[in-house]
Parts: sequence; C-alpha cells; structure tokens
Amino acid sequence: MRLLFVCMGNICRSPTAEAVMRALVAQEGLEDQIEIDSAGTGSWHVGHPPDRRSTAAAKARGIVMEGAARQVTVADFEDYDLLLAADADNVAALRAIAPDDGAAAKIHLLREYDPAVDGDLAVPDPYYGGPDGFEHVIDLVDAACRGLLATLRAERFV
Repeated sequence: MRLLFVCMGNICRSPTAEAVMRALVAQEGLEDQIEIDSAGTGSWHVGHPPDRRSTAAAKARGIVMEGAARQVTVADFEDYDLLLAADADNVAALRAIAPDDGAAAKIHLLREYDPAVDGDLAVPDPYYGGPDGFEHVIDLVDAACRGLLATLRAERFV
C-alpha cells in the first residue's frame, strides 16, 4: 500500500501526516507493507525542509520529521494507491491534475478516516498562526492516521 499525504506547500500539514503515519506504521511493524510520502500542490517550497515549528511540535511528541518539500506530479497518481489531502482546496488542485476518473478516485480528505470527526474534514493550515496550531494539526492527523491504519487493516490491505 502506497500513501501520499498532500497539502499546499508540503512543509507543514502533509509532512506532519507523513511523519505521524511513519511512526504508527513502525510501531505496528508494517514498514514492509506500507510506503509513505508527502507532497504539495504548489511549488513555493520545493526543496525546503519541513517548517521548523512543525518539526518542533513533532519532536516534542517523539516524532521525527525529515525530507524536503516536493510538488505533486501526474505520475503520483500511478505511483500511489491513495492521495490524502489536507483540505478541500488541495482536493480540488489534485482533481485538476488527475489524468482520469480512476486516478481521481484515489483522492480523499485525510480526515475522512478520523472516526471521531466533528463534521469539519479540513486539517487547518497552521502556517500563519501560533504554535498551538501546529499542536492541533498533530492531534488531527494522528486521529486520522490511526483511523486510516484501522481501515487498511479492515479492508485487508495490510
């Protein structure tokens, strides 16, 4: 199973989701069954490391964030089984480049997998806010990633 987490610039939300999911997958010993990456719909931060505030919030919880931002490509629709977007704007951007209906069917909001979702399926962008926003993002993506892992197990993908 190959998962691609997607946000706007690939420096806050999607690398956080990638790191949280990597940690969960490692805890469960599923590294050989689930591949994980992240990307952004925009190119502004390509090559940059994750936002230092995201990295610090993750580190405080024992989660390692690494890598460099990259932009989503059409090839990602072939390479990944699920493209998990942070919000509706990212879903729209992904649908705009999806090569066909089959590829578009791989696009989901990440929080669709949060069993306790409160109706709002967006992972808010913490970039222009304070440090609490980065903590909130980790809380949201952790719940969604746990739900995603449970779904993958229930559907026997892992």
